[in-house]
This record gives sequence, structure tokens and C-alpha cells, in this order.
Amino acid sequence: MGSWLSKQLELTSAHYTYLVLSIFLLTYAFFSDLIRNRLHLSEPPLATLVGILFGPRILDVVDPETWGWADTVTQEAARVVVSLQVFSVGVELPKAYFTRHWKSVGMMLVPVMTYSWLVTAGFVYAVLGIDWATSLVISACLAPTDPVLAAAVLQGSKFSARVPRRLRHMLSAESGCNDGTSFPFLYAGLLIFMKGSTGQIMKDWFLSTILWQCTLGLIVGLTIGHFANRALRIAERRDWIDTSSFLAFYILLALLSVGIGSILGLDDFLVAFGAGTGFAWDGWFANKTKKTDLPNILDLLLNSSMFVYFGAIIPWRMFVPREDITPFITPGRLIALLTLILLFRRIPIVLLLKPLIPDIRTYREALFCGHFGPMGLGGLFLVIEARARFETGESIPLPHPPAHHPNKIPIETLWPVVCFILLGSTFVHGCSVAAISLAGHFMRDKGERAPLLAGEEEGLGGMVHEGGGGESEPSVSGDED
Repeated sequence: MGSWLSKQLELTSAHYTYLVLSIFLLTYAFFSDLIRNRLHLSEPPLATLVGILFGPRILDVVDPETWGWADTVTQEAARVVVSLQVFSVGVELPKAYFTRHWKSVGMMLVPVMTYSWLVTAGFVYAVLGIDWATSLVISACLAPTDPVLAAAVLQGSKFSARVPRRLRHMLSAESGCNDGTSFPFLYAGLLIFMKGSTGQIMKDWFLSTILWQCTLGLIVGLTIGHFANRALRIAERRDWIDTSSFLAFYILLALLSVGIGSILGLDDFLVAFGAGTGFAWDGWFANKTKKTDLPNILDLLLNSSMFVYFGAIIPWRMFVPREDITPFITPGRLIALLTLILLFRRIPIVLLLKPLIPDIRTYREALFCGHFGPMGLGGLFLVIEARARFETGESIPLPHPPAHHPNKIPIETLWPVVCFILLGSTFVHGCSVAAISLAGHFMRDKGERAPLLAGEEEGLGGMVHEGGGGESEPSVSGDED
């Protein structure tokens, strides 16, 4: 009997993964309101924890390496998930948002992001003692704000309603843009590493990265989104499209933008964000679908699954010194680096530039915006992109890092350092809402506390919530004028 039963069972790692992932998502769905609005936890840290628990480090149930998955799969999975998220950000922004808030978003993208890149590179250089060019590449992977983690904090929870809407919109817009705008920083570091002439480096960087990948990528994305909006309006007006296809159009258009961007060698994330922004510029699509909660469905299915995967592939064995390759990587140095990055990567520059950012009205708001710059799946894509450039000189990585290579040290350094920082950011930023809510609860007098622990619902203190200060504009995407 036992022999017969063992022949019927197919106990493979992939099949265990289907079981673990579905049980986690179902459990989260059952208790989603409790988790998000009572415990103030978001999906990414919980999903990552599930990946760690059931991954090869502990229970060894979910092990992607046994499926034959390689760096190329990680790269493409991260590309699709992040692109869908930045497309979603573009769709969910208030209509014609950038005509009114371009200065605030521009300040967050240019001076804030440049500071983050250089300061993080300085910390990597000082703490790990590696060369400056590799430090710049690592810091470029950590410069962007992750749209997946940002959405988990800024959308769909009672806590998000306590944050002025103009801040939520600004941080969402920043997270949608800066995964794409991180490419100039990444390729600047890579070109410096190649040690060509200064003139040739600047020429290649400007023509290939700024003009082709970024500028043309954004133009192509906006064009795709605009014409898709026109086409969908015609199809809907003439009853050519049914409700299910109308909703599917959202995801299919995002995938189309990724396909066009990747084939043309453009900045995939700017193409996707531009497509979402152009598609929903007038608010018509968001108004049609505002009751469907499409972004939240994507968060639960795709984003959570990707964080489970990330938890399962964390390179724990590479967080300790390897004398022949990376003797400078130690747990103590990684923790010190993480601490410095979390404290100084964004907060000082946002506080300093507060008077120049119109949407930030108080220094408490500046502190909040400086802190909520999480690093996540966008960095996972960028580190594979960077490693591919070190390995092959192209954007397509080898299945696994080569055993012997002239760039062996930077190849072996990138992955553990970036993964450790992403892991720390996922838990710190993912649990920040709970920390802020608890701190706010106990800082009140007993008679002013909510009946439920950390159950306060009024706006966060030190922020402007009234008289136009709390609104991004009178009419948001999906509302009628």
C-alpha cells in the first residue's frame, strides 16, 4: 500500500511551491483587513518571511534552483512585476497630475535621487572598501523607490488615509518614475568601470541612456497610452468590447508596453509608466474601473508571489566572508551599511530641500517623505541588469555567475550586497506603518487614545490636512469634474 501510494505522489519542489504560495495568499486574503488595518502590516515583509521560512535556508520546501530557474528568469519576472506596478501607478494618479505637480516630482527625481546615489556609493566605498565604480553601480541599484513597497504603504489601508493625499500622490508618482530614471545612474557607473575616455563615456551615456533608453522610452510609452485610450473609448462606445475584456485591457496594455520597450532596448519601466500615465491622463479609464480594485488584486497575486520568490533566493551563504572572492563582506559590515543607508540615503536631502518642494508643507512631512523611500523589486531587476553587463557586456545575463571571469569580484559583490539591503528595507519600511501607529498611540494621553491599540484614524500630526493642503487637487483620477 505504501509503495503504491508513493508512486502516486509527485512531491517536487515546484508542486510544494504551488501549495505553499496558495495557502499563504488564501490565508492573507481571509485576514487581509485585520492584517492591513489592525496590525498595520503590508504584504511584502510577510511574503518575504514566507519565502525565507519555506526556502532552502530553513524548511527547504520552496527552492527555485531545483526548477532550473536562472538569472534570466529572475530578471524577466522582476521586469514584468515592476512594469505592471509602475503602469498601475500611472493609471491611479490624478488626471493630468504632472501639469500641476511637475516641480515636486522633479525635485524628488533629480536632486534627491542624485544625492541618494552619490551618498549611498560613498557608504559602500567606505564600509566595504571596494572600488568607486562598483560602488556607483551598487548604489544605482538602491537609488530608486520601489513602487511595490510604496503601494503597500500608500494605498488601500486606513493608515494611508491618515497621510495627506498630495503626499501620497507625490510619493506614488516618484516611485513610478524613478525605477526608470535609475538607468542613467546605473549606466554611468558601468561606463566609468569600463575606463574609457571621458569624452567617449559622456557620449555613450548621453546618446544611449538619456536619449534612446529614457527620453524615447517615455515618449513611446505616452504615445502607446494615448492611442490605447482613444481605441478603447471607441470600442466601448460602439459596444465592441465586453466587461471582462475591458478589465483585461489594463494588464494586456502594460504587457504590450513592456514587450515594445524591451524589444527596442528602451527603458522598460519608463515605457510602462508613460503608457499608464498617457492611458489614464484624462481620468476616463480610472472612472470606469474605480470599483474593481485592480491594483490591489495585482498586489495580492503578482507582487506577493514575487516577494515569496525573493525570500526563497536570498543568498545567505554570501553574507559571510569568502576569502578567495569577497573577504570584505561580513555580517557586521552589511548591517552597518544598511543602517547608514536607511538613515542618510534620503532623509537629510529631503529635509534640506523642503522649502523647494511645493507639495511638502512641513518638516514632519519632509521627514515622512524622506523615510518612505523603500528599496525592493526594482533593485532586484537592476542588480541582475548590472551583473549581466559585467558578465557579457549586454543586458542578458548568463544563467549563473561564471566560475572564472575578469570581473569576478564585482560580479560576486553585487548580488549579496544589494540583496541584503533590499531585505532590510523590505522589513524596515514594511513594518514602519505599525511602528508609527504604535508610537502615535502611546504618545497620546490615555483619554485621547483609540479604543483599539494603534487604531487612531485622524490625520498624522505635524502635517497639513485642511484648506487644500491635504488634497492633491479638487478632482482626482476617476472623479468627474
